[in-house]
Amino acid sequence: MRIKRTDTSFTIDGFKVNHKYHYGEYTRNDNDGPRTYNVKDKKVPSVTTILSGTQSKQKREALDKWRERVGYEEAARITNQAATRGTEMHYVLEQYMKGQGYLNLSKKGSQPRMMAHQIVENLDKLSEVYGTEVGLAYEDQWAGSTDLVCVYDGKPTIADFKQSNKPKREEWIEDYYYQIAAYSLAHKKQYGEIVQGMILVCTKDLLFQRFMMNQDLLSEYEEKWFARVEDYYRGVK
Repeated sequence: MRIKRTDTSFTIDGFKVNHKYHYGEYTRNDNDGPRTYNVKDKKVPSVTTILSGTQSKQKREALDKWRERVGYEEAARITNQAATRGTEMHYVLEQYMKGQGYLNLSKKGSQPRMMAHQIVENLDKLSEVYGTEVGLAYEDQWAGSTDLVCVYDGKPTIADFKQSNKPKREEWIEDYYYQIAAYSLAHKKQYGEIVQGMILVCTKDLLFQRFMMNQDLLSEYEEKWFARVEDYYRGVK
């Protein structure tokens, strides 16, 4: 994988774009309550909505304590800043993975670009890209958009890009595993095989982390995901 600079953009090479699947698109609803996607004639809850709706009491309390500790105004500033940075980083990577060039010369574009490049430099085993920002749905039970469907180290893979303020411990990222499992199940249901998951994290200080889900771990979290979906629908009835 190589990053190339021209006068007007950055691009990457070393992989091929393969439109193996004809991925559908689902419009998103963000303004009328918890996020849903329009799947055929139904509003289907997003993966993140289900995760939020089944969040443990311990995790909710930890988030509330953090807000109280730093102050609600500062917590909102940190959250919004991270969201803006993450959105731009994702957009950079999306354009690169489509085989397109991109360069944001604004001051706010510099850090997300460097973070994206840190991720790219650790994708040496990426050989094919099937799709970016791929919309996926599992019947009318859940829907969402995964960052990347690809072939990594010779295996069909669901990958998600994450930005972070600080390095992650594996015990902190279980929701990421659930996300990958949900997208994997939907992809297998709609399109084709997925045998591993990959979570690629870059901190604002440019520390890169990779968390892999082999087939056994992926299967374990697919089963756990079905249980969370059942809990979610039990709670909304």
